[in-house]
Amino acid sequence: MYRLIASDMDETMLGAGHRLPAENVAALERLKELGVPFVPCSGRPYPSIVASFADVDPALFEGGYVISYNGAFINRWGDARPLISATLDQPTADALYGFALERRQCVHAYTPSGRILIQFAPEAERRAIEGVAGVEFVDDGWRDLGFADGEPIVKILYMDPDFAQVKRLASEAAAAMPDLPIDITFSSNRYAECMPAGIDKGTGLAHLAAHLRIDVADTIGMGDSANDLALIRTAGLGVGVANATDDIRSACDVILDTDCEAGALAEVVARFIEPEHRAA
Repeated sequence: MYRLIASDMDETMLGAGHRLPAENVAALERLKELGVPFVPCSGRPYPSIVASFADVDPALFEGGYVISYNGAFINRWGDARPLISATLDQPTADALYGFALERRQCVHAYTPSGRILIQFAPEAERRAIEGVAGVEFVDDGWRDLGFADGEPIVKILYMDPDFAQVKRLASEAAAAMPDLPIDITFSSNRYAECMPAGIDKGTGLAHLAAHLRIDVADTIGMGDSANDLALIRTAGLGVGVANATDDIRSACDVILDTDCEAGALAEVVARFIEPEHRAA
């Protein structure tokens, strides 16, 4: 029996404009009734994830958890102090930032307090992330990570509207800095995400399952793009939404008929949770 659902946020739980479909709200209510925890598992910081559910009854998340920063942090819902956390070491963060600076490439730097610091952002990127909590646009005159005010950096993203260029940037960064302790993944068809080595959504799910004494085989992992691949592979049932990118589809146990706009969580509840509870 599936005892926990972990889901990516953007392009999985949330549709355009970072909107939470009404169907997903109803699915969250049903999961609460059935006693099956729902755990957001996102590349975003904890405060930004929580803000996405600002219009949802907080009682639905009482006693719950959040996996953030692609698995680098795990929080109890309502508690900003993480149970586990990991950040880039400073020389690694500086090197990754310097790579973007040399190219004046749009770069995002994430801090443990939930700040998403963005430099060299084109107008299209500013529009795309409008409404995301924690975003701060950094003056393009900065030449170091001093704009983080001494906070460590959890992850660095390179952004380009041309996804082929994003993949080239990732390859160039890996070749130019082969000894850096990082792993690179991709999301939203425009980001290369540079994470501390060995950290991903799959390790985040495994850590939380162990904490809750749940067999990871009894979990469902939902996602849409490459940074969800580890989550999908680790979960007992790996689910891709209908809008999942081609590079993860073969790893999914199931591809849904429903996309992020129409409330994919509702389909998961109807197909995989409800039947088990009726049988019980």
